[in-house]
Amino acid sequence: MKKNMGNADKTLRIMSAIVIAALYFTNVISGTAAIILGIIALAFVLTSLMGFCPLYFPFNISTTKNKN
Repeated sequence: MKKNMGNADKTLRIMSAIVIAALYFTNVISGTAAIILGIIALAFVLTSLMGFCPLYFPFNISTTKNKN
């Protein structure tokens, strides 16, 4: 599993997850929206920690810097 996520991509995903968590804990979102956004936030955190996004793989997308 080759890493295909750069630092900016990881940072944006983690920040998005933090915003979703803040919205949930301040009761701005609830119900079905909270569940769906919570799952998305969890996926963002997991892919950021691994440095690999499965959705990027079939399209050969990589946000890492090329090291020649």
